[in-house]
Amino acid sequence: MKGRILFVVNHAGFFLSHRSPLALSAARLAYEVHVATPHSKHVPRVRDAGLEWHPILLSRSGKNPWRELRTIRSLQQLYRFVKPDLVHHATSKPVLYGTPVARHENIRAVVNAISGMGHIFADDGALQRLIRPGVSLGYRFALRHPRMRIIFQNREHQAAFIARGWARESQCVLIPGSGVDTGVFAPPATPPRRDVLNVVFASRMLYTKGLREFVEAARILRSRGAAARFVLVGEPDPDNLASASRQQLDAWAAEGVVECWGRCENMPEIFARADIACLPSYSEGMPKVLIEAAACGVPLVATDIPGSRDIARHEENGLLVPVKDAGRLADAIERLLRDRELRALMGRRGRERAVSEFSLDMVVRRTMDLYETLLS
Repeated sequence: MKGRILFVVNHAGFFLSHRSPLALSAARLAYEVHVATPHSKHVPRVRDAGLEWHPILLSRSGKNPWRELRTIRSLQQLYRFVKPDLVHHATSKPVLYGTPVARHENIRAVVNAISGMGHIFADDGALQRLIRPGVSLGYRFALRHPRMRIIFQNREHQAAFIARGWARESQCVLIPGSGVDTGVFAPPATPPRRDVLNVVFASRMLYTKGLREFVEAARILRSRGAAARFVLVGEPDPDNLASASRQQLDAWAAEGVVECWGRCENMPEIFARADIACLPSYSEGMPKVLIEAAACGVPLVATDIPGSRDIARHEENGLLVPVKDAGRLADAIERLLRDRELRALMGRRGRERAVSEFSLDMVVRRTMDLYETLLS
């Protein structure tokens, strides 16, 4: 055994979609791999993959101080029980809470995956402004483990952490996204020809993902007579304060402005049916859904933000629009709906970029090298 690695993630579903290839690759390389998440319906799939799973008491949206202290205590008990050589934290709370605990428990090495600035910094609501100073102080205090690397998905977020004094440049590693299997996510052998095109928004149903703007853009384009179907693929996230309700999704569907296809496990099939992939998000690290869509040869419409513009290059493989601007979003979608040759050209360019810059093999290889370095 090379060593014992523990993945700590705030949701088993997120682990399966974004981190399980790393865990399985580590297991194949003779590491003993453990995974810790809260209970959810996705846990059996973690166990079915042959990974040792442990429960942790963690609420993604919880703000009760006593419950947060209970989470920290839960992590302390977990680290003492598993005795990992390396802990890989993903998502903000595991990073903020788990890193000081790992230092206190003398865990040999830590990898922290920063997937974005989070909705606390993406949204400008009163609650978010109130919480930001505490989160900022938390990062400044937490990221002090003596043998630690912080994985960033784009250069702008890495620069922001360094500028705010949360991280040192020597601690930072840039690995663009979670990677995509470009053999599984690939253009269909025979490109379909449809009279009515499909514009797909695939994400958790969060307003911070640009859900409201997508629906409003669909409403605008329907008023212009656009011959397209506007499709929501995903489900609400009741643990997230920014989530739309099921009732709201049903109301939009009843209005006829969008179609709700729900959660789908077979995303290559979804993108085979998509003519445009749209993600007008407020904040991202490196949106996996855009990489997957690009790998499938689908042109992109996204907001001009860090992460999204790293995969969707304006006028190359997609179109970028300002954040929270449904009118400009509608204009960009309409331009692609009207120009079949432009869609095909952008789709080919997106596929080329996904293969050369965002492949799963590259992400796994660089992460395994990072483990080797920290544990050597």
